[in-house]
Amino acid sequence: MSQQHTFQAETQQLLNILIHSLYTEKEIFLRELISNASDALNRLQFEMLTNDAVQDAQAELEIRISFDEAAKTLTISDSGIGMNREEIVAGLGTIAKSGAKAFLEAMRDKPQDASDIIGQFGVGFYSAFMVAERVDVLSRSHRPGDEAVKWSAAGGETYTLESADKPSRGTEVTLHLKDDAEEFTRAFRLKDVIRRHSDYVSFPIYVGDDDEPANKQQALWRRPPAEVEDEEYDSFYKMLTMDFGGASHHLHVRADVPMQFYALLYVPGAAQQNMFSPRQEPGLKLYARKILIEEFNRDLLPEYLGFLRGVVDSEDLPLSVSRESIQATRVMASLKKTLTRRVVSELKRMAKKDRDKYLNIFEQFGAFLKQGLVMAGEERSDLEPLMFFQTTRAEDPKVFCSLDEVVERMAENQEDLYYVVADDYASGARSPHLDAFRQRGIEVLYFTQPVDAMLPLGLVDYKGRKLVSVDSAALDLAAIGAPKAEVEGEKAALAGDTFAALRERVKGTLGERVSDVRASTTLVDSPARLVSEDASANRYMFRINRLLDQEYELPVKALELNPRHPLMHNVSALLAADGDAALIDAVIEQVFETALLQDGMHPDPSSMAGRLTLLMQAATGSASAELNFADAKTVIAEPAAETVSMPGQITLDPIDGDAPPSSPLQV
Repeated sequence: MSQQHTFQAETQQLLNILIHSLYTEKEIFLRELISNASDALNRLQFEMLTNDAVQDAQAELEIRISFDEAAKTLTISDSGIGMNREEIVAGLGTIAKSGAKAFLEAMRDKPQDASDIIGQFGVGFYSAFMVAERVDVLSRSHRPGDEAVKWSAAGGETYTLESADKPSRGTEVTLHLKDDAEEFTRAFRLKDVIRRHSDYVSFPIYVGDDDEPANKQQALWRRPPAEVEDEEYDSFYKMLTMDFGGASHHLHVRADVPMQFYALLYVPGAAQQNMFSPRQEPGLKLYARKILIEEFNRDLLPEYLGFLRGVVDSEDLPLSVSRESIQATRVMASLKKTLTRRVVSELKRMAKKDRDKYLNIFEQFGAFLKQGLVMAGEERSDLEPLMFFQTTRAEDPKVFCSLDEVVERMAENQEDLYYVVADDYASGARSPHLDAFRQRGIEVLYFTQPVDAMLPLGLVDYKGRKLVSVDSAALDLAAIGAPKAEVEGEKAALAGDTFAALRERVKGTLGERVSDVRASTTLVDSPARLVSEDASANRYMFRINRLLDQEYELPVKALELNPRHPLMHNVSALLAADGDAALIDAVIEQVFETALLQDGMHPDPSSMAGRLTLLMQAATGSASAELNFADAKTVIAEPAAETVSMPGQITLDPIDGDAPPSSPLQV
């Protein structure tokens, strides 16, 4: 007996768009229905690895396409896993899970672009209504005890369900075609669509009465690379990922020793994952002798290569392996080692031979590789050649250099490599720490990506040369590079007693917010800088905790003052003349907070606004006695109210697929 059911509202809107809009490539419906049939056959293959009690266990795994030109019908059938009544309602009658709302939003602005986005939303089945007035689905589950069921819909508000007679396992989708879709009742047209969109499907696709499959059937990754065209690689990537922007690079691997396997891996064109992609987690498709074992396997590559997409097919992985025990096999460990070596070697080759292409990849996924450098210590030497950085040598932030290039350009008597950690390139370039380096012609690496705060934990040295931060308190550049040049009009350094008085006043004003106050031997154009007396790389952990929205405490640093800077001379003169104490303290506070800001450490830069306004008033003629600097103190003056304890250990989950593949550090 037939039962009528009502589609949900989103389904009705979706069908209305598909039925009443005009599309340039109606043929995509066939691509989607064949893809669904292939998925059903893959699922049955996996089921039969552990369950031989299935309906028609000996039936050939195939897809058949039949048509009737007179009746204007097209039928796509498969011998796959099939559906029972509950499964067909969940799969075809309810589509909120399939992304219908997101699809409707995307189609609102560009109703003509369905060919590139239908598959991205999991609503591929409903593309049948682009060419069909009515769609009938007849299905029988692989479970011997389940009865067959028929689902029918004509694109309206309702669909019907009824028990049916179907002796064989699988699903038949019959389309009652519209008048303008009669081309899909012609064999040559159907074969052309199959060749262009579904040639790689690993199951035979028969059209009409033909005994020969219309598709090549051999998996693309098993074909010799020399026989595969670029268009085929591109088409397969788009079908695999629904990323219609295309990949930036592919790697096709065929190996016989130490094991036999095939792999086709892609570097996506962008780190930002398509929000509508059906791939919401990282991992590679894992096949064992052409049988899909796992959809998203994360054990074939290390986490720092988790941005790669593709398939791996092993002849040595036992078919009886379960999803839970895959990672424990020795074959998997060997596969991971071999694949990792091949991928890293390919990236190193590109970095050396095709630099522009590699830098485009590095721009998108360099953060993942840097994280690997920190976390995969045993592979550090392999990853170091893949590291590229902006440096002070070039004014253009688009110019990147390798570590080898920086080593080759080291200044006279230079033994170490230097780096500056900053929030971005612009703030790094303005860092007061760079004064002496620029003056002496010493190149400095910019560490400006969020993940770069971790680099000092892993990149301790390179080819025997230590990496030293420019904010190190023990920095001594006296014998490196060009000698310090005399600056015309430069003031003399404050005398010993005069500077001592200034130092004591600064120390008294800032208190425990600084570990020390002393004269700088490196500053040139800047009045002050904060230096780290902690030599360990852990001094940057506050940046990582801040990024992860964890509790953190600002590190207490030493404040170095430039005894030649005019500002220091002015403050010293005010002290000697017993000038306005509130004005002197305000200037000291501002010097300190400016140094915090330049180091990317200020927790609330906007809090300086009140004091800066008063300082500008004083500088433009207002009597300082009339200005209440005490009211302009910022939160930095009360460290106990602002700082919190740092937890002992943070947890990093670098490759979480729920988050965009452009920042690998996850909260």
